[in-house]
Amino acid sequence: MTTSLDPTNFADLATDDRVDGSLYTDPDMFEAELERIFYRTWVWVAHESEIPEAGSYKMATIGRQPVIVNRDRKGNFNVLLNRCRHRGASVCEVPKGKANGFTCPYHSWSYALDGRLRGIPYPDGYDENLDKKDLPLQSLRVESYAGMIFASFNPDVEPLADFLGDAKVWMDLFMKQGAGYPIKTQGEHCFRFRGNWKIQLENTTDGYHFPIVHRSWMSSVDAETADMLSFMTDDNAVTHALGNGHSVAIMVPEHVDLDHDDGTEKIQARFDHIVEELSKTMPADKVRRIVRSMHGAGFNLNIFPNVAMSMSFFRVLRPISVDETEIRHIALGMDGGPEIVNRERLRIHEHFQGPFGFGSPDDSEAWDRVQRGSRGAPGMPIMVNRGLNREALDSDGHRTSHVTDETGMREAYAMWKRMMTDEH
Repeated sequence: MTTSLDPTNFADLATDDRVDGSLYTDPDMFEAELERIFYRTWVWVAHESEIPEAGSYKMATIGRQPVIVNRDRKGNFNVLLNRCRHRGASVCEVPKGKANGFTCPYHSWSYALDGRLRGIPYPDGYDENLDKKDLPLQSLRVESYAGMIFASFNPDVEPLADFLGDAKVWMDLFMKQGAGYPIKTQGEHCFRFRGNWKIQLENTTDGYHFPIVHRSWMSSVDAETADMLSFMTDDNAVTHALGNGHSVAIMVPEHVDLDHDDGTEKIQARFDHIVEELSKTMPADKVRRIVRSMHGAGFNLNIFPNVAMSMSFFRVLRPISVDETEIRHIALGMDGGPEIVNRERLRIHEHFQGPFGFGSPDDSEAWDRVQRGSRGAPGMPIMVNRGLNREALDSDGHRTSHVTDETGMREAYAMWKRMMTDEH
């Protein structure tokens, strides 16, 4: 879809310290974002644990485009447009499962897991020029890193490793919360809020809101957990801009690398029953390593444009319209790990991210209010200047400031600007 907007003007809408309010409210801008961002770059679609064996699949969406993510008999990942080549019907409507292929319910055109057209009923209705090999399901570029599967409609998109850049280091660190076990998904909570997708994109590395919006959650947990996440005055709690729109907010510095343990951290009393159970069959150092991972990694990693690896869960956004966004919070566990640990991790997830939890409802209310308020005084900019005066380069050349600063937002909008103006 084309819009009436002139891309040459986009550069003026996102500067170093503010963005234009139209980025939240202009429907033509939203359509341009789908075309220039979601259909041009890498978008996260699945974790490998969601499609563990041959024939496993799940449905996903890139922008507005429905896709099927599957693992074929060779173990390869495929991402296929969920649209029959005949009359355009979807070939799959079951959200996830296992299949030998996909058959359109309208006229029974059937496709293999890799998208090849396998069969056409009553082929004598077509002339000899129709060749099945010319009519596969549309296949997207697909690559993975650290178990995270990404796809792109752009056949010329840069290699995923280049796009992720320095975020790969943090993805590797995030996966260490498996404590020696592979990470697996454990279920999800899906909801929508009445706001623009970029409002949520900003939130993941916004430490400034945490003690304010999540005051009720802080008062609901034990003192040790509350103290662990009291990072407002911790000089080691920082945000790094990682390039290409990615950023990381470090909230619990001592849990950045869970393999490192100086032995001084006290295990929370709330986990005494887990320590007791695991100690029956495991050495003390392994028990400690697992229990220290209960809350996940010590940081939130934002991967532009649609997925966050947020302490102990994945947060996935899907733009629905200029003022509506779908959010999926995916709980994580240890694949093959102790069941008592995976159950406890689910309870922790539910307490914050669940539909009756203390975190997501408060976040969603804040996002709704940003959208409602941004329609007032349309010419008034959205400020993203917190900490700009104290931002500096770290030893790796990343722009860095305190975790309560808006460094991550500025990085996301720099990438937005590049993609919307073709400066890449």
